Amino acid sequence: MAIIPGRQQAYPQKPLALFLIGMRINNLLAVNRWGPVAMAMPRMQAELAQKPEAGLLWQRNFISGRNVMSLQYWESTEKLFAYAHDREGRHFPAWAAFNRKLKNNRAVGIWHETYTVTPGEAENIYSNMPAFGLGGAIGIAPAMARMGGLRDPFARRKT
Repeated sequence: MAIIPGRQQAYPQKPLALFLIGMRINNLLAVNRWGPVAMAMPRMQAELAQKPEAGLLWQRNFISGRNVMSLQYWESTEKLFAYAHDREGRHFPAWAAFNRKLKNNRAVGIWHETYTVTPGEAENIYSNMPAFGLGGAIGIAPAMARMGGLRDPFARRKT
């Protein structure tokens, strides 16, 4: 990924979905209990890479201690939910297996959060770095000069 010099911003033109999903390893020694959960995500991501029509625009994985997280941008919450409930895809069987076999498995925890990114309601800046996050999902352009002096980009919403 090439570094893009200067200040850049992403300017969404339509609503997008920001999806955070992850797991926490609660018992490091219970590999047989958290391993299947950890192995499911790369399989789903490989499937999504082969199916751009599913709506995943961009994703990156992060590991911090016992926590693993995937940061994802989707075309819409509708496409995200459609993938999650697609009985032919990899997610639905993995979800069912987790609920069936690992529901009471305290060796691993899973979580997710879903947000809608609405045009004009999201703030971002990328300085001297490759396109990342929202910018990686929809592209970036030079930052508006006014943004450089704006101390609180959400000030107009506070009343």
